[in-house]
Amino acid sequence: MLGFGLSIEPALWTLVFTMVRVGAAFIAAPVFSAVSVPVTVRITLAGAIGILAMNSNAIIAPEQVFAFETFLSIADEALVGLALGFILQIAFAAPLLASEVIGTSMGIGFAAAINPQSGTSTPALGNFLSILLTLLFLAVDGHLVLVELVVRSYEVLPPGAAWLSVAALRNIAFFGGYAFLAGFLLALPVGFLLLCLNLIVGMLSRSSPSLNLFAVGLPASLLAGVIALFVAMPAMGDYMLVIIREALEAARTLVLG
Repeated sequence: MLGFGLSIEPALWTLVFTMVRVGAAFIAAPVFSAVSVPVTVRITLAGAIGILAMNSNAIIAPEQVFAFETFLSIADEALVGLALGFILQIAFAAPLLASEVIGTSMGIGFAAAINPQSGTSTPALGNFLSILLTLLFLAVDGHLVLVELVVRSYEVLPPGAAWLSVAALRNIAFFGGYAFLAGFLLALPVGFLLLCLNLIVGMLSRSSPSLNLFAVGLPASLLAGVIALFVAMPAMGDYMLVIIREALEAARTLVLG
């Protein structure tokens, strides 16, 4: 009996309870939370990984479904899963911030397109960098590392004792500053060159006010930005790998300890 005269197979109820943490991680984590991923696929993956977690750890679900302690346990599980996915989502915001810095200096900040991850309108350069970061994330098996972290979380934070401490929640919130740091460092090579070009154009405007700088400065900024992106792309790709590694390590240390 699980409350109100209802009965359910214990193994099925344990699987549903296990899927709460896994599903919450998929809702918040990049790639899995993309709009292009159907809900049925997410539920199927959550069920498959839930079975894996049940076979790897001794998970004991609450005895009654309709009980206050059960609702607290479900909120508990959702909090752990959201924390794991949210940390990775913070790191994936770095390319969008870098695109804002670069696109504004190049004069293409108004060019926007639909982001396949969130389904919202974002700068076109941000879409390109986000897709590149997603491909690198998949290339280094970041999605498999995320699944491993979710399964391992049942060892460190078992159901019933999974409340994150106040210090852990504070550190996760403070990790949001890493998105700004990573975004500015990602935009540094191209942004510095465009800053120097804007300084030169500013000095030209002071020396010859009659010169039409809109006809000279904007095409020069666009051309210099494209060339700088082409030259700096290998270094930006290497730093994106650093962002992925830092995000996975932060998810491991901030949540799992």
